Amino acid sequence: MATPDISGERQSGQDVRTQNVMACQAIAHIVKSSLGPVGLDKMLVDDIGDVTITNDGATILKMLEVEHPAAKVLVELAELQDREVGDGTTSVVIIAAELLKRANDLVRNKIHPTSIISGYRVEKLGKDSLVNCAKTSMSSKLIGGDSDFFANLVVEAVQAVKMTNARGEVRYPIKGINILKAHGQSARDSYLLKGYALNTGRAAQGMPLRVAPAKIACLDFNLQKTKMQMGVQVLVTDPRELEKIRQREADMTKERIEKLLKAGANVVLTTKGIDDMALKASFLLKIDCSNYFVEAGAIAVRRVRKEDLRHVAKATGATAVSLILRGANDFMLDEMDRALHDALCIVKRTLESNTVLAVNAAKDATELVAKLRAYHHTAQTKADKKHLSR
Repeated sequence: MATPDISGERQSGQDVRTQNVMACQAIAHIVKSSLGPVGLDKMLVDDIGDVTITNDGATILKMLEVEHPAAKVLVELAELQDREVGDGTTSVVIIAAELLKRANDLVRNKIHPTSIISGYRVEKLGKDSLVNCAKTSMSSKLIGGDSDFFANLVVEAVQAVKMTNARGEVRYPIKGINILKAHGQSARDSYLLKGYALNTGRAAQGMPLRVAPAKIACLDFNLQKTKMQMGVQVLVTDPRELEKIRQREADMTKERIEKLLKAGANVVLTTKGIDDMALKASFLLKIDCSNYFVEAGAIAVRRVRKEDLRHVAKATGATAVSLILRGANDFMLDEMDRALHDALCIVKRTLESNTVLAVNAAKDATELVAKLRAYHHTAQTKADKKHLSR
């Protein structure tokens, strides 16, 4: 059987490896100046003359016409980061290019590539590693000075929503972490609350402050006195019948509430309103209101956001936590919210992947190379030290 003829030229070895690293370095140099709070904008002009001004790494890389195979892999890596995480595209490119550069130097010093790759991973992560990941995410943010305090809050919040899906995979859904912002006090007065908190209050002061066990009814309709729909006309010839109509409207609201309470609900959340008459004592309605909220010892909350209602419905019977942020004004609270969201995403990804990339720019490269070579030599020459090369 004849050997198939494959056209082209095959290249391998250190020269090709160096070319690949240089191509990745070139991509990193393009976006490096746009990194950080003092990063510069780039003006990009496409083939038809449209101008784009941005410092977003994902946008810059998307508009580049990259031909080198290794550089294309780096661009695809940034696109994946943008799609999966939504941030950190520039950082991913710069870190990956620098790691490739350092790894190429180690290969030149006769260290095997598999030994270098294994050194980039940490299999088991303790709480200290998670806290350090969160602190790194906050280092350039407004709350960077209090990163020790907020990093511990973030790690505790993410670990509190741990769950196992149907496939047996451990997941940390950060959507189960509710962030509430409240004016007043200092940022360090923020705290973590077990459970899903709502930024609202009871519909009446006479309602209890606590019920246990809570049986929650999530509603998306009115509990106000029923009114006829638009366009409906009723002709009343007897004034005494008018009072019966009003009484029936009140009775319909009462019947709805009675059905809720008879079903066992002791916490009622609705996106609409609740009639004040349904909250007060029975003599105001001249009907038996013994099953109404106050007298039934139930809590009713009106005007709840639909988003909060959906989260409560998902969290009922599951685990949910709330981060209560305190700050001087809306600007500070919004910035704290953005910083914590980034940190929560980082800790979630770290826990689910159980790996972290160890990058220490202050470490002397010569000392690092010497130690790696010593470990590599020991693992290759001594049988009882072979586990070091795994």
